[in-house]
Amino acid sequence: MKSFRKIIEINHPKKYGIIRITDEVEKAVKESGIKEGLCLVNSMHVTSSVFINDNEFGLHQDLLDWLENLAPYSPSKYRHNRTGEDNADAHLKRSILGREVVIAVTNGKLDFGPWEEIFYGEFDGQRVKRVLIKLIGE
Repeated sequence: MKSFRKIIEINHPKKYGIIRITDEVEKAVKESGIKEGLCLVNSMHVTSSVFINDNEFGLHQDLLDWLENLAPYSPSKYRHNRTGEDNADAHLKRSILGREVVIAVTNGKLDFGPWEEIFYGEFDGQRVKRVLIKLIGE
C-alpha cells in the first residue's frame, strides 16, 4: 500500500462562494499513481467546507441562500463574535456542510455517481486557505 499527499491553496475573492475542485483532485489521483484505493479531500480551515454535489449554478446559489437562512451573517448575534471576530456564521455553515469527502478510486479514476463533482465551500473568504488531498491504495 502507498500513500500520496497534496495541498491546494484557495483564495476566494469574496466572503462566500462555491468553487469546483474536481479537476485538481483528479490531477492528484493521476499524480499519485494509485489505481485502487481511497481519496480523502478535506478543508484545513474551520470556516470552509468540502462537499460533493451537482455542478449547477442555480443549485449552488440555492445552497448559499439556504445556509445564510440557517446561519445568517450577524456580528452581534453570536457569542463567538464577542472574541473580536465576526465569522461565527462561517463556523456554523461549515458544520452543516462538513469538513471532508472520501471518494473511491477505481482503475485510477475517482468513482463518482451521476452528476457528482467535488466542491470547496467558502464562508469567510478573501484570504488563502488550504485543502488536503490524501490518497491511499495500490
